Amino acid sequence: MGASGRRSDAAEAGSLVRVGGPRFGLIVSKAVGNAVIRHRVARRLRHMCGQVIAEVPADTDIVIRALPGAATTDSMELLRQLRGALHKLDIVRPSATVAGAE
Repeated sequence: MGASGRRSDAAEAGSLVRVGGPRFGLIVSKAVGNAVIRHRVARRLRHMCGQVIAEVPADTDIVIRALPGAATTDSMELLRQLRGALHKLDIVRPSATVAGAE
Protein backbone atom coordinates (compact mmCIF):
# COMPACT_ATOMS: atom_id res chain seq x y z
CA MET A 1 0.00 0.00 0.00
CA GLY A 2 0.95 3.60 -0.40
CA ALA A 3 1.32 6.37 2.12
CA SER A 4 -2.44 6.96 2.09
CA GLY A 5 -3.00 3.49 3.58
CA ARG A 6 -0.61 4.28 6.40
CA ARG A 7 -2.35 7.55 7.15
CA SER A 8 -5.67 5.74 7.35
CA ASP A 9 -4.22 3.20 9.78
CA ALA A 10 -2.70 5.97 11.90
CA ALA A 11 -5.99 7.86 11.99
CA GLU A 12 -7.84 4.73 13.11
CA ALA A 13 -5.24 4.00 15.78
CA GLY A 14 -5.52 7.57 17.09
CA SER A 15 -9.25 7.16 17.54
CA LEU A 16 -8.65 4.17 19.85
CA VAL A 17 -6.50 6.05 22.34
CA ARG A 18 -9.43 6.73 24.68
CA VAL A 19 -10.46 3.11 25.17
CA GLY A 20 -10.08 2.07 28.79
CA GLY A 21 -10.75 5.09 30.96
CA PRO A 22 -8.79 8.05 32.33
CA ARG A 23 -5.15 8.63 31.50
CA PHE A 24 -2.47 9.51 34.02
CA GLY A 25 0.89 11.03 33.14
CA LEU A 26 3.81 11.26 35.55
CA ILE A 27 6.64 13.78 35.55
CA VAL A 28 9.48 12.81 37.88
CA SER A 29 12.49 15.00 37.15
CA LYS A 30 16.10 14.60 38.24
CA ALA A 31 15.39 17.11 40.99
CA VAL A 32 13.54 14.31 42.81
CA GLY A 33 16.69 12.19 43.08
CA ASN A 34 18.81 9.66 41.28
CA ALA A 35 17.33 7.08 38.90
CA VAL A 36 16.54 4.59 41.67
CA ILE A 37 14.66 7.22 43.70
CA ARG A 38 12.83 8.57 40.63
CA HIS A 39 11.64 5.09 39.66
CA ARG A 40 10.55 4.37 43.23
CA VAL A 41 8.52 7.61 43.30
CA ALA A 42 7.00 6.81 39.89
CA ARG A 43 6.00 3.30 41.06
CA ARG A 44 4.37 4.72 44.18
CA LEU A 45 2.48 7.33 42.15
CA ARG A 46 1.30 4.72 39.62
CA HIS A 47 -0.03 2.62 42.50
CA MET A 48 -1.91 5.65 43.84
CA CYS A 49 -3.37 6.37 40.41
CA GLY A 50 -4.71 2.82 40.45
CA GLN A 51 -6.39 3.52 43.78
CA VAL A 52 -8.26 6.60 42.50
CA ILE A 53 -8.95 5.51 38.91
CA ALA A 54 -12.50 4.34 39.69
CA GLU A 55 -13.35 7.80 41.03
CA VAL A 56 -12.10 9.70 37.95
CA PRO A 57 -14.29 10.23 34.86
CA ALA A 58 -13.20 8.13 31.87
CA ASP A 59 -12.51 11.15 29.63
CA THR A 60 -10.05 12.76 32.04
CA ASP A 61 -6.33 13.32 31.52
CA ILE A 62 -4.30 13.91 34.69
CA VAL A 63 -0.64 14.89 34.80
CA ILE A 64 1.18 14.54 38.12
CA ARG A 65 4.46 16.34 38.63
CA ALA A 66 6.46 14.94 41.53
CA LEU A 67 8.31 17.53 43.57
CA PRO A 68 11.61 16.71 45.32
CA GLY A 69 9.80 16.12 48.62
CA ALA A 70 7.91 13.18 47.10
CA ALA A 71 11.03 11.05 47.58
CA THR A 72 10.78 11.25 51.38
CA THR A 73 7.02 11.65 51.87
CA ASP A 74 5.16 8.54 52.96
CA SER A 75 2.64 6.93 50.62
CA MET A 76 -0.42 7.77 52.70
CA GLU A 77 0.49 11.47 52.62
CA LEU A 78 1.05 11.37 48.85
CA LEU A 79 -2.33 9.69 48.37
CA ARG A 80 -3.97 12.30 50.61
CA GLN A 81 -2.38 15.06 48.53
CA LEU A 82 -3.46 13.43 45.26
CA ARG A 83 -7.05 13.04 46.44
CA GLY A 84 -7.03 16.62 47.74
CA ALA A 85 -5.82 17.95 44.39
CA LEU A 86 -8.45 15.94 42.48
CA HIS A 87 -11.14 17.23 44.84
CA LYS A 88 -9.90 20.81 44.51
CA LEU A 89 -10.19 20.49 40.71
CA ASP A 90 -13.71 18.99 41.08
CA ILE A 91 -12.58 15.77 39.42
CA VAL A 92 -13.75 13.48 42.26
CA ARG A 93 -16.59 13.70 44.71
CA PRO A 94 -15.82 14.89 48.27
CA SER A 95 -17.26 11.67 49.71
CA ALA A 96 -14.77 9.61 47.69
CA THR A 97 -11.95 11.74 49.06
CA VAL A 98 -13.04 11.21 52.66
CA ALA A 99 -13.70 7.47 52.20
CA GLY A 100 -10.27 6.87 50.66
CA ALA A 101 -8.41 8.85 53.33
CA GLU A 102 -9.65 6.70 56.22
